[in-house]
Amino acid sequence: MWWNRRHRKGRRAARAVPVELCDLCAKVFPEDEAVRGYVPDSSSAHATDEWFDGLRLITACCDDHFDMVKDGYQDRPFVQEELWAAKLTRALATGPPTLSMDQLACRTGLREPQIRRAIAWHNEQMRQRQRTDP
Repeated sequence: MWWNRRHRKGRRAARAVPVELCDLCAKVFPEDEAVRGYVPDSSSAHATDEWFDGLRLITACCDDHFDMVKDGYQDRPFVQEELWAAKLTRALATGPPTLSMDQLACRTGLREPQIRRAIAWHNEQMRQRQRTDP
């Protein structure tokens, strides 16, 4: 019967090939063909490695697309308070939801004035969004 052919011995399952997605055109391509690099981005706090805070990894399918994505970040201002807010968000999302100022300082590496400026920046951004939302 036809179903016997589907279950032949010795058949191997297809091997998964790691793929990437271009940040510009959304093309899917093999991982080993990716063009990658970091751009400054104050909204980016790395999930596990503080060394990469303020840097965003971009992935493209070719050099031209990489340059276009990189150029898009070039005009974006780097706002220190935005980076601090991203660090606070990471600390609150990966641990206890309520932390004292001292605990926040220990978990983020920020000082109290920086934490207060980050919170003020975040709150102002939220107010601006509320004013512009219909």
